[in-house]
This record gives sequence, structure tokens and C-alpha cells, in this order.
Amino acid sequence: MHFDVATLDGNLCYKLMTSLVVPRPIAWLVTNNGVGGQNAAPFSFFNCFSGNPPVLCIGIGRPVDRRKDSLANIERDREFVVNMVSEELAQAMNLTATDFPPDWNELALAGLETAPSVKISVPRIAASPAAFECRLREIMPVAQDSGNVIVVADVVAIHARDEAIINVERCHVDGSKLGIVGRMQSPGRYTRVHDTFEMRQATFGQWQAANPQVGKPD
Repeated sequence: MHFDVATLDGNLCYKLMTSLVVPRPIAWLVTNNGVGGQNAAPFSFFNCFSGNPPVLCIGIGRPVDRRKDSLANIERDREFVVNMVSEELAQAMNLTATDFPPDWNELALAGLETAPSVKISVPRIAASPAAFECRLREIMPVAQDSGNVIVVADVVAIHARDEAIINVERCHVDGSKLGIVGRMQSPGRYTRVHDTFEMRQATFGQWQAANPQVGKPD
């Protein structure tokens, strides 16, 4: 089936993108709200885009009437924490997606405890299986008329659940012990990361040794 995005309403394009690019990791953002508390909200247009230096990007939509609380807080303070969402935290994450007013503390409403960050003023969610302390690098507008932006951030510290770390010196992690969930199609579909399989990437030399009869294609 072919879809010409030039002829589609933006909401329909969003529906297609979020139904076909799955599963998506969830950036559970914690920011300072400017009145002595914190704001928490999940975003699934998110991933890591560089390992050296470590950089994360989050796509944030902007409602027509006002910018989202998380974005306003990031623009003001230039720092935030990206918390990963485990299965046991999924209901709490979903609660924080509610459009509470800016001065409401979603963490308190969800019964979530925080832990101090090491390099920034924003705390992290203590029960999160992994968290990334971030400083803002750049906010990139996607288009003049949409109001959507891409937040580009430098990771300055990383926290991970102790039992998931296999080798501290080599930074080996057993991802199955993190219990992270991913976002599927909207609205409200998620997946558990339980069923995994392994494939090792071969070098060209290894591939040639395993396939000596195969020549260069025309």
C-alpha cells in the first residue's frame, strides 16, 4: 500500500508513523518546573544518536495554544533527566502523560520517589532501571508551521540498575534484567522486551570465508 504524504492530513501521517516505527523506546522526562517541584512526562519520539560523544534526541510536539511543560522547562534550565520505563513503572508513566497544569507535580501524584542526580540539579526517578542526566545542546525546529521541535542533548551521567551490570569495567549490560517496555501504535499500545534473539555481525573477511563460491555481483 502506497501513501502519498503530500496528500495526507498531518494527524494521519502521525498515525502511520507511530504505527509503523515500532517498538519505540520511551523517554520519561523529568524537569524542574520552576516553582520548586518537578514535571514528569513520557515521549516516544526518542533515541540515542551518538555514543561518542553520548547524545540523545527527543521529538516534542507543541500544542497550538502553548508549548509543552517539559519543553518550557528545558528551554529555561537547559537540563533534564531521561528515565527509561520498566514494566512495573508503566502505570505510573501513563499517569504522568495526563495534561496536568504546569505547577502540578506528576511525580508526587504517581507516588514516585526521586534520587539526586550527580551533575545536574534535576533529580531522577529512583525506581527507573536506567537514567541519563542531560544538558541541552540544541533545540531544532522541525518546520515553521508545525511547532514541533527536536531536542538534542549531551548525556553527562548515566545510572543503571546494579543487577543488570555484568561487567563494570567493560560496561557490559544484561538488557533482559532492565524490564524496559516500548511504545507500539497509538493510542495506548505497548510491548514488553522479553522475546529476544541473537545475530552476530560478520566482517567482510568472515563473510567471504563462509561464502567462497559467491562472487561480486554485477
